[in-house]
Amino acid sequence: MLDIKWIRENEQALDEALKKRGAVPIAAELVAMDERRRNVIQRLQDMQSRRNAASKEIGAAMGQKNLELAEKLKAEVAQIKDTMPAAEQEEREAIAALDDVLSRLPNIPFDDVPVGKDEHDNVVARVFGEKPRWNHPAKEHFEIGEALGYMDFDRAAKLSGSRFTVLTSQLARLERALGQFMLDMHTMEHGYTEVSSPLMVKAEAMFGTGQLPKFEEDLFKTTDGRYLIPTAEVTLTNLVSGEILDQEKLPLRFTALTPSFRSEAGSAGRDTRGMLRQHQFWKCELVSITDAESAVAEHERMTECAENVLKRLGLHFRTMTLCTGDMGFSARKTYDIEVWLPGQDAYREISSCSVCGDFQARRMNARHRVKDEKALRFVHTLNGSGTAVGRCMIAVLENYLNEDGSVTIPDALLPYMGGLTKIEKA
Repeated sequence: MLDIKWIRENEQALDEALKKRGAVPIAAELVAMDERRRNVIQRLQDMQSRRNAASKEIGAAMGQKNLELAEKLKAEVAQIKDTMPAAEQEEREAIAALDDVLSRLPNIPFDDVPVGKDEHDNVVARVFGEKPRWNHPAKEHFEIGEALGYMDFDRAAKLSGSRFTVLTSQLARLERALGQFMLDMHTMEHGYTEVSSPLMVKAEAMFGTGQLPKFEEDLFKTTDGRYLIPTAEVTLTNLVSGEILDQEKLPLRFTALTPSFRSEAGSAGRDTRGMLRQHQFWKCELVSITDAESAVAEHERMTECAENVLKRLGLHFRTMTLCTGDMGFSARKTYDIEVWLPGQDAYREISSCSVCGDFQARRMNARHRVKDEKALRFVHTLNGSGTAVGRCMIAVLENYLNEDGSVTIPDALLPYMGGLTKIEKA
């Protein structure tokens, strides 16, 4: 959530930033709503002050035997008490109205973020490796998996409907191996703390990281009002919700390997074949909690940690700087890592790493102390995929496909595969 004080002082900057993100300029309306809120609060405070002062004056009048003045003051206090509930309700409504609009505003992009409308305006930051060259034709992952006999979409549809997959035997083992490999790398080599956290959260947690209220249609909601997490970013970031941290303990770095659940609202007809866009998938998430001075460097570090997963697996990828129109709601800057999929003859996103400034921290009220400063500061948050397990498996299947239909297992995964060096048809 953006700081209304900053908005009052930077109306033009806000409107320019919103235009870059393809949103409607709204600064003047926000300032007017804030003015109303402040006026209502001031009027209520004046009423409370006058009520308290009049109550003291009643005592003084009674002590001086001035009954006429005392009765007049009592009538004034009674009138104030009668008026205050309406004023308090007006205050609640003014605060709620402003907060509702603020909660739906996207974050302000950094100055170095390229301006653009959509993914076509994203900019290549760097490229790793080269596209594989074979004598045999490339195939898409679902062709490979079904031919091997370990990937079943029909049975998944029988169980749960579309956008689900059943993996068996060696592909189920490969999925597990990828997740464990990622988790081990991030904890043992990159210094992240492993976390096992809930898969269901309260609405407050979803609000804290920006999924609510604007993106509720993308979420799965339980009958008791909880939500299935669309990413472990929600739980890992909200670990510090409402807390005051010591700056000396920053940065905090968390990682978790969890299922993620997404309704995929608005994606009808997109990626309907295979595992690219699922309602349920495994993902290794990275979250950092830090301060303003360290956030940009931490963003570069986090992105490198995610890139290292693909480097270790020998996968060709490119890292893109997202333009203003393609960034996520909470981000100030985002790198997307796009892995090469020979079967699609295309790059596809496998990780997205974002720095969010204090945008989420304000929603969560997560702050930190600074040495020799009385005032508390909001922490700065970052999140990224390290990486999406299903998409990583797709990349392994398509990039390590052999002419006979088998799939060579990358060296980095061999310790997790129980002696298997290839995935072959049963």
